[in-house]
Amino acid sequence: MKIFATIRFYWGAFVISFNTAVFMIPALMLFGKYKSTIVHHINRLTLFMMGGRLAQEGTMDTTADMYVMNHQGIVDIIGLEALQNNHLRWVAKKELFETPWFGNLLRHGEMISLDRQNKAGLIKLIKDVKESKEVLHRPVAIFPEGTRTNTQPLLPFKPGTKIIAEKLGLRIQPIVITGSKWVLNEHIRTAHSGTVKYTFLPSFNVDSNDKEWFDTLRENMQKVIDDEFSNNHCSR
Repeated sequence: MKIFATIRFYWGAFVISFNTAVFMIPALMLFGKYKSTIVHHINRLTLFMMGGRLAQEGTMDTTADMYVMNHQGIVDIIGLEALQNNHLRWVAKKELFETPWFGNLLRHGEMISLDRQNKAGLIKLIKDVKESKEVLHRPVAIFPEGTRTNTQPLLPFKPGTKIIAEKLGLRIQPIVITGSKWVLNEHIRTAHSGTVKYTFLPSFNVDSNDKEWFDTLRENMQKVIDDEFSNNHCSR
């Protein structure tokens, strides 16, 4: 019944906010040396408390410089952090850095702020990704759609990801996420117990001479999304 799904949504929102404010942010401030492990274990706890489970197909390439993913909501991030412990550096819009709790989390986690309203935002993003690769040695996680969506078809990918990858010669691994909006749907405010699946596609080194690679990337990700829906009745 929808009333129970709505109650579960608010429970899930409470769990995420509570664990972030009470456990994760203080732990990052006190034990900064173990940031990746802290984020990993608290997100595992959060997903468990929400009734979420994890499934994985393929293998995460720990040599990749950037992970490119589709985006439905915050569970995408919680699930991937719970699944692995690779000290990811997420790209998030600037407005999130200005929120009380999650802003602190992003800042203490040294995530990347993207100002989409500023023309200089792409230049800063290139510098931040370069720093991640050459100085911090942390892979970058990005949603090329640029925003969360509630639809099956992928939104058009923003060109910034393509520009950065070609300019810096990145190694990219696409990751397709399905099932996360069933666990927590921020659009219609419902939640259920369920499985979030992460499909790791083959990684590749970006070749700027290949003018079709970005379109091919999107097509391959859409194919996995369509196959999951057709064969496993699992929406993205």
